[in-house]
Amino acid sequence: MAASGVGSRRYCEELIAEGRVSVDGVLVDRQGVRVDPEVAVIRVDGERVVTATDRRYVVMNKPSGVVTSMSDERGRIDVGDMMRHPGMFHVGRLDVETEGVLLMMNDGELAHRLMHPSYGVAKTYLAQVDGRMLAADRRALLAGVPLEDGPAKADRVKILDHSATRSSVELVVHEGRNRLVRRMFEAVGHPVVHLARTRYGPIALGDLRSGRSRPLNSKEIASLYQSVDL
Repeated sequence: MAASGVGSRRYCEELIAEGRVSVDGVLVDRQGVRVDPEVAVIRVDGERVVTATDRRYVVMNKPSGVVTSMSDERGRIDVGDMMRHPGMFHVGRLDVETEGVLLMMNDGELAHRLMHPSYGVAKTYLAQVDGRMLAADRRALLAGVPLEDGPAKADRVKILDHSATRSSVELVVHEGRNRLVRRMFEAVGHPVVHLARTRYGPIALGDLRSGRSRPLNSKEIASLYQSVDL
């Protein structure tokens, strides 16, 4: 637990003494219990603590023009060129023109759940679109718009700013279809000029600069597990 960033060894001992730690669903009530960190499911106050030593979790601010692929067959710049680590892969995709939050990890079970629509993990986008977005456009996106691969609707839509020729809109969806957000805005007559994903589930872009990446901390990793009931 201490090695996983929960706190000092002394603090972890206090957590155990207070009955706040469980292993594989069983409350730990004594010190010195030996577990296999590669397979044991350890929780503190109900939150998962990842103890497997080979796990890596990273958030990247993908720039526009970079392909979401670990090795692009056409030789274009891809996220694999920006971050090389054995076994790492991206969670879902962003199209070439879209920038923002891209999660990278080598945890297959977590990645699968994060991408599966049944878990409803929200993805937040900030879009600059052509034309002045009206309340009717917002209602249409919330109600659902027809697309060639089936209807799609937003979970939340907030018009942040607008002029006669341009609007700034925050939109939240939980699906991950190809170019979904762009196609939704086109369906209501407002093509996207610029698009960035600002949040994937509980992980926010924050002040991470374009093209940079950082490892997730233990709290962020725990929040990802919690978001998909792991």
